[in-house]
Amino acid sequence: MLNYDGEPLLRMEGIHKRYGSVHALKGIDFGVYPGEVVGLIGDNGAGKSTLIEIITGVHQPSEGIVYWNGEETVISSVDKARALDIETVYQDQAVVDDRSVAQNVFLGRELTASIGPFDFLDKSTMREEAETLTRELGLDIASPNQEVRFCSGGEKQGVAIARAMYFDADLVILDEPTTALAVTGVREVMKFIEQLKNAGTSCIFITHNIQHGYSISDRFVVLSRGEKLADLKHEETSPDELEEIQTRAVSA
Repeated sequence: MLNYDGEPLLRMEGIHKRYGSVHALKGIDFGVYPGEVVGLIGDNGAGKSTLIEIITGVHQPSEGIVYWNGEETVISSVDKARALDIETVYQDQAVVDDRSVAQNVFLGRELTASIGPFDFLDKSTMREEAETLTRELGLDIASPNQEVRFCSGGEKQGVAIARAMYFDADLVILDEPTTALAVTGVREVMKFIEQLKNAGTSCIFITHNIQHGYSISDRFVVLSRGEKLADLKHEETSPDELEEIQTRAVSA
């Protein structure tokens, strides 16, 4: 059961972002509680990507304050975001097709071992850890040595989520993870997100598909043209209402 009386894991207050004359975010308040899945909804140009770029340290806010575990912080870089245990699973950059499953899980953070003064890649441990992770997630992958190009779309997302789980992410940002997936792939991704949630990991689920978001999210934040239009808990709304809010915003 989520505790909305406690301190959010991430809290953002009065966030503005300007790019010259373009006012991309206009006083956004946003937060994610421990173990919560927040569906971030909005059409192209709504401000979703800009908000996520601030959370992940790609850009800095023009105004506003960011709190992490109750302490004011500046997420000054992607490395700082990772140090805070924030991981991102991008829609089209989640994995590298010509690398193995194990290589993708440890991409950029490969495990090493030492013999005397020499360090080398610990491929055996990475294979073993990747095999354990994929098995725990229920991924139907024959071997951690299998190239990711042979995985389905849903399985590729699962490999990226396995990476986030291995590195003990507190917050996982999922950028349109169900886009262009068949029904089976969507179900796989939803199962993986449920496992993250059950492990106490917070998630931001960015989506255009309100039905997909509604099936897994605890709360919904709707953005349009850089402004927050709604912030509703699952039990306070419905897919039809969320669609209506988004449609009104687009036609306004």
